[in-house]
This record gives sequence, structure tokens and C-alpha cells, in this order.
Amino acid sequence: QVQLVESGGGSVQPGGSLRLSCVTSGWIFRLYAVAWYRQAPGKERELVARISSGGSGETTNYPDSVKGRFTISRDNAKSTVYLQMNSLGPEDTAVYYCNKNPAFAYWGKGTLVTVAS
Repeated sequence: QVQLVESGGGSVQPGGSLRLSCVTSGWIFRLYAVAWYRQAPGKERELVARISSGGSGETTNYPDSVKGRFTISRDNAKSTVYLQMNSLGPEDTAVYYCNKNPAFAYWGKGTLVTVAS
């Protein structure tokens, strides 16, 4: 069955960086666009980065809130997607999840990112 295992979260000060990883299994990773999503306390889950399936060339998309600070990448050989997050601010505090895009109904446990001084 589908498994999505996120890791790499933690507590950082404003301006800091983190690199998240998501190891997946149970589906043909390379065939699908994948994305990182986040859910802050009291808010709905939102997409923060998307990367296409590749083929002739991968494309990435970001909302304005993270553009220029977050970078998504993927390693199809490892069925793994990464999220490099720089210049983190308190507004980035959330649980971060990976999933394909559009998402499966199943979600992993996520990884908590806390940005505070």
C-alpha cells in the first residue's frame, strides 16, 4: 500500500533553514507530480511546492508566500522528494506533508516545523 514518510522537521530560529525529506513506496513515484503541503494550527492544509513528473524536464511551482525561499526536488531512483527551506519565518510554522498532486486520500504523519526565537 501507499506509504509516505516525512522527516527533517524541527525547531529553528527565524532566518534559519531546514531540509525535509519524504520517502515513498507502494506506487510508481516517477510517473506522478508530487508536492509538499503544510497545515498550520487552526488553518487548512495548503500546497507550498510542486514538482512535475519530469519526462522532458521537470517544472516546479510555488505560491508567492514561499517563492524564492523554498526549493522542491525529487530523486526518482529513491522515490524521495525533498524540500529545502531557507529564510524561515514564524509564518512557516506548520506540519509539513508530502503527497502526489493531486493528492492521495491517504496522508502520512507529517513532520513538524517550528520557527521561533
